[in-house]
Amino acid sequence: MENNETQDFYDIFDDSSDRKQVEEIVVVVVPIFFGMIGILGLVGNSLVVIVVAANPNMRSTTNILIINLAVADLLFVIFCIPFTATDFVLPFWPFGNFWCKMVQYLIIVTAYASVYTLVLMSLDRYLAVVHPIRSMSWRTENHAIVAICIAWTIIFAVSLPAFFVHGEDVDDSLSENLTACRILQQYNWPLFQISFFLFSYVLPLMLICFFYICMLIRLWRGDRVSAESRRGRRRATRLVLVVVGVFAFCWCPIQVILVTKSLEVYPLTSATIMLQIASHILAYTNSCVNPILYAFLSDSFRKAFRKIIYCKPRRGQDQNRQLGPLTKTTRAASTGDIL
Repeated sequence: MENNETQDFYDIFDDSSDRKQVEEIVVVVVPIFFGMIGILGLVGNSLVVIVVAANPNMRSTTNILIINLAVADLLFVIFCIPFTATDFVLPFWPFGNFWCKMVQYLIIVTAYASVYTLVLMSLDRYLAVVHPIRSMSWRTENHAIVAICIAWTIIFAVSLPAFFVHGEDVDDSLSENLTACRILQQYNWPLFQISFFLFSYVLPLMLICFFYICMLIRLWRGDRVSAESRRGRRRATRLVLVVVGVFAFCWCPIQVILVTKSLEVYPLTSATIMLQIASHILAYTNSCVNPILYAFLSDSFRKAFRKIIYCKPRRGQDQNRQLGPLTKTTRAASTGDIL
């Protein structure tokens, strides 16, 4: 993701008092909101990993994907939020050329890993609902781990251009000669940004929508259904709309802004810079919302979370133990298979 925020302040303001006023707002707003998002993202995603790791009975294909999503979001929070916030607040890039390249590379990697984990989760739900019998041999824990490893390997490889095209650069047009971490001038910024927009937003959103629409068609097929079945369909429909809507809503503004900036058609004013900051905050909030959407809306996750908090089994859990261990089929039906 192209970061050139600090230079924008110097490019748009002729009046130093206006520039100072905007910088004072940014210095206060960015640390507060980025800090809140960082803390919530770290706590929420860490709890997801801990809950599943501490409960062997929750090891299902869906929950393995949920762990991968939490790990990807954790890495995104760690490598993206602090450095983007610093880039907004400081008038220069303080971390050197190599770390500029590495940070931008890791931002691209973790962003891809997070969104394509959502694609894998939608594929998993599609297979479970549309091809429930045929997919039983495919939807295994080992296959989920293999799919995750393949996805990460491909993402690490295809994201390598981000490492080479970014670097610490000096804008000669500015009297301060301040450094910035950005795409170097000899490379095609619009091509890079548009490619990122297509493959990190448009394509995964189309795939997610396709799988979920097919799933909903299957769920709603047939007129003679019970009241419980209708309630289940409504819950599934509501969750699908939330999942797709939150992802599309959170990432759309910043993606559009970055593309228009690369094409040099994004107007640079104090209002548009504030809009870009708000768009960054909205996009990063998605990494905090994911644990809620995919984990804490699940009864099994809530029960496991309470178990960790209280460190003792409840009466219902004691009764379950007396009835015997859960089979793999029972676990698959009772774990966090939300969608």
